[in-house]
Amino acid sequence: MAYFYESVSRTFSEYIMIPNLTTKDCFTDNVKLRTPLVRYKKGEEPEFCLNVPFASAIMQSVSNDTLAIALAKSGGISFIFCSQPIESQCEMVSRVKKFKAGFVISDSNLKPDDTLEAVIEMKNKTGHSTMAVTSDGTSAGKLMGVVTGRDYRLSRDDVKKKVSEFMTPLDKLITGKLGITLKEANDKIWDNKLNSLPIIDDSGNLAYFVFRKDYDDHKDNPEELLDDEKRYFVGAGINTRDYKDRVPALIEAGADILCIDSSDGYSQWQEDTVRWIRAEYGDSIRIGAGNVVDAEGFRFLADAGADFVKVGIGGGSICITREQKGIGRGQATAVVEVAKARDDYYKETGIYVPICSDGGIVHDYHIVLALAMGADFIMMGRYFARFDESPTKVIKLGNNYVKEYWGEGSNRARNWQRYDAEDKTLKFEEGVDSYVPYAGKLKDNLSKTLSKIKSTMCSCGSINIKELREKSRIALVSSTSLVEGGAHDVILKDKSDF
Repeated sequence: MAYFYESVSRTFSEYIMIPNLTTKDCFTDNVKLRTPLVRYKKGEEPEFCLNVPFASAIMQSVSNDTLAIALAKSGGISFIFCSQPIESQCEMVSRVKKFKAGFVISDSNLKPDDTLEAVIEMKNKTGHSTMAVTSDGTSAGKLMGVVTGRDYRLSRDDVKKKVSEFMTPLDKLITGKLGITLKEANDKIWDNKLNSLPIIDDSGNLAYFVFRKDYDDHKDNPEELLDDEKRYFVGAGINTRDYKDRVPALIEAGADILCIDSSDGYSQWQEDTVRWIRAEYGDSIRIGAGNVVDAEGFRFLADAGADFVKVGIGGGSICITREQKGIGRGQATAVVEVAKARDDYYKETGIYVPICSDGGIVHDYHIVLALAMGADFIMMGRYFARFDESPTKVIKLGNNYVKEYWGEGSNRARNWQRYDAEDKTLKFEEGVDSYVPYAGKLKDNLSKTLSKIKSTMCSCGSINIKELREKSRIALVSSTSLVEGGAHDVILKDKSDF
């Protein structure tokens, strides 16, 4: 006979936070949102943490290199979507790793006998105005000079003019020696009023560039998520089909962490994938798995070796898995049960495996509820799809500006690899094709969301996520209580009147 759960499957909208004592140290500037990203042993610190508890979903319409850079600047992480050829996914990962400042490997390089026409083509291709001129045109060749926008004028110079005729030659450049620290390099940039500093080895070969703009950028983004080489942190999605080819390529490209993208993670396909990665790479490669909605699914993936487990089936705004297949669970109920399973697992084994709540977020306060219920961090698709940095274009629809947003289970995505199907077709859709309201820049919107989260945490007497879990008091709400909680029984003014 089938097993029947006695508890109702509930969503975040069915709950509300009850205020706790707000102590004098509970002010928003004092709230820290740092949270573990990967498993760790009791008494040890996790190898990777997020500075804000956000990850962007493994989706074509959400997580590309531009979104990954913007989110890493703010302290979160993106997982570059895997429903694309291995080569193009690796290229996106590589662009994120090369973008960050610190010691940057040059990917805009010229030879002395190249022409101004080549400079223009390079700038159009990469968007970079500073280009290294090396003996062989590679990023590690002997440095001959540098070309910037100040070295030529398109209105006066012939496009056939050779780079050697207008570049700033090596003997007029200020350079740094390989081994210089980032602080020393930045000091040299400031002392000499430079925009960039080439770093060369003892043989005169180019090693890196250090850019002035990156120093300024860091000051504007104190929560940046960086690796040991001061490059932006980036994740990548994988599937359970071509992982033996995709994983090595993503590692070579510089991916910091991987995550299996699947609608249902409680499967032997995922177990095989995780165990293969462990056998090939040990603990040097970090891998997330999911999605699951109960304690059994969590323990299955934790035992397989997953570094974090994603929770949620059918709760995404474009996901219709529950409607089509009748499987899933209310996101709040799923998070609560899996969080308890994680805590039990920690008590039994001494290993803490973080959980990621994926889906079900409609309002910003739902994020606080998810964290209070036990999630270590939150994965969102619709939220990030609205921003300038996501892959899709801004479209005018009627009188509104929108961006396209589609599910990985839709026919448009054609992402059959995320399902345990024998053929390479989608028999039916588990996701829809839609629009989301255009919202502008990620940083501006995320800043507002973080302000709400921190303010709510202060009202609950907490200044970090651990305290929030321990101190939170959560109550069910009725449908009429939801109505009461918004504006009601008034005539709202039209903002256009002001």
